[in-house]
Amino acid sequence: MSAFLTQYKTEIIDGLEVFYREAGDPAKPTLVLLHGFPSSSHMYRDLIAELSDEFHLIAPDHVGFGRSATPSVEEFEYGFEALTGITLKLLDRIGLDRFALYIQDYGAPIGLRIASRRPERVTALITQSGNAYMEGFTPFWDVLFAHAKDRATHEPKVRELLTAEATRWQYTHGVPADRLDRIAPETWLLDQAGLDRPGNKEIQLQLFWDYQFNLDGYPAFQEYFRTHRPPTLITWGRNDEIFGPAGAEAYLRDLPDAELHLLDAGHFALETHGQEIATLIRDFLRRAVR
Repeated sequence: MSAFLTQYKTEIIDGLEVFYREAGDPAKPTLVLLHGFPSSSHMYRDLIAELSDEFHLIAPDHVGFGRSATPSVEEFEYGFEALTGITLKLLDRIGLDRFALYIQDYGAPIGLRIASRRPERVTALITQSGNAYMEGFTPFWDVLFAHAKDRATHEPKVRELLTAEATRWQYTHGVPADRLDRIAPETWLLDQAGLDRPGNKEIQLQLFWDYQFNLDGYPAFQEYFRTHRPPTLITWGRNDEIFGPAGAEAYLRDLPDAELHLLDAGHFALETHGQEIATLIRDFLRRAVR
């Protein structure tokens, strides 16, 4: 058991409460964990406990998620640029000058904006269903990209992605039958409780619409990879139907030295393959940031 228990903290950033989990010795190499939709820093709970003996870990909840503030869409301009700004200010506030980044789902466009704009601060990258290439998009995205072009027409269909059935599917799809019993039911139940808060579905619809502008950043992200060659670990569910394995393999085009591991997992691979991923991360960070 780790000697460094997780602490639960909050900072006020631009007048908003930003919640984060912290564990480990701040004198040791730092890993910042950026979660995706529809989750929160809760998705990293076991990984934090597993790695905090050797690393310093920070896992924030994005604004609109988890225990961070959830101002309405009229009170806050939800978008990935805004979420990136909040995250950078949080890292500055708590004094993190150098850190590795773990990016998953929504964490990717946030983390890769940070890395490409502040390359001197990022020691390494770990991506798990954290897309940076067009190859990663599957047919799952067809309705979302249609929604981006015509919100009114496609909103009823997109709202189906905010239901309990859809949230549970994100956790169970692509998971081998013998690993389904590793998925803690509170994962998708907690995520759904967040989605069901008053006004939160409107927040998520706005972020769905804004996602299209992340694609404009892909050339800059890929140029960052080629120019700065950050040590990179790719741990990706090969059965992920949201961000397909082609998105993982595409990283090798610009980062030929990246370490690629396609796991027999789905979108939330940490739930079913957490121990395997933790072992890969420990070995990788020992070599990459020490």
